[in-house]
Amino acid sequence: MSTADNKKLIQQVYSDSANRSGTTFADHLADDACWIVVGQYSWGRTFKGKDAILNGLMGHFRSLFAIRPRTVASNFIAEGNLVVVEAKGDNVTKTGDRYDNDYCMVWRVENGKITMIKEYCDTALVERVLGPFPKEMARVPA
Repeated sequence: MSTADNKKLIQQVYSDSANRSGTTFADHLADDACWIVVGQYSWGRTFKGKDAILNGLMGHFRSLFAIRPRTVASNFIAEGNLVVVEAKGDNVTKTGDRYDNDYCMVWRVENGKITMIKEYCDTALVERVLGPFPKEMARVPA
């Protein structure tokens, strides 16, 4: 895929998220993908494999909201197989707290599959609003 194709794929992932719909992310996630949550906090770790991402990280994250979480992108920068995205959440937790985190995400796309996501965000907001990541889920160092 070209740089433009990679950018278009990630733009569709965010379009789905903004509309709280779609399966573009799951459909294009490589089986051996990794999601790196950057930071020295309870969520900071590397989730390795499609199941760990969809059911571990995203499963727990989605469980904290009454409706599907929404993230809206404002900027996309692509070069080669990397797409960098600036985005903002627009969410309310089940307990009624706003969770509108700011994100910078680095996506790697290879042969039409998402192979890596590296997430930078307001870690203090994550811990304050969402709480610590469950200890019973195995920690894999980033």
